[in-house]
Amino acid sequence: MFNIEENVVYPMHGVGKIIEIATKTILNKKKKYYVVELINTKMRVMVPVDNAETIGLRHIMDKKQIPKIAKLLQEEYVEQEEDWKIRYQNNLTKVKSGSIIAVAEVCRNLYKRARDKELSVMERKLYESAYSLMINEVALAKGITAEDASNMISDILSK
Repeated sequence: MFNIEENVVYPMHGVGKIIEIATKTILNKKKKYYVVELINTKMRVMVPVDNAETIGLRHIMDKKQIPKIAKLLQEEYVEQEEDWKIRYQNNLTKVKSGSIIAVAEVCRNLYKRARDKELSVMERKLYESAYSLMINEVALAKGITAEDASNMISDILSK
């Protein structure tokens, strides 16, 4: 269960804040929804309360996880599938999972792959999405600005 004013991660959409728990009647059925305002876009999304876990809505990571994430970002990546379409689908599945560990892996792998080879347009967009998720979640977990989080993650990745 989440509360109003709580920061959450909504996989593939980003980090947001629950601004309301609303009851709506849709197709003659009353349901409770979390109304989440996404940080980057200020877009509001409604997530059914009884389906939130299945969708992957989760709490922001604890700041104690940041060293683990930093270590993961520094690791060498293992060459993935050579076919970019399969690689893209595998990475997309990881990002959709909502796991910060999986998102960090995608971020690291695509960043390091881009140093050696050019990414497809879709992979580049997926990297940007994963990177943005990382920035916003780290910023909230550490209580720092998104710019500081971006600098921190960029420094770690470039080592």
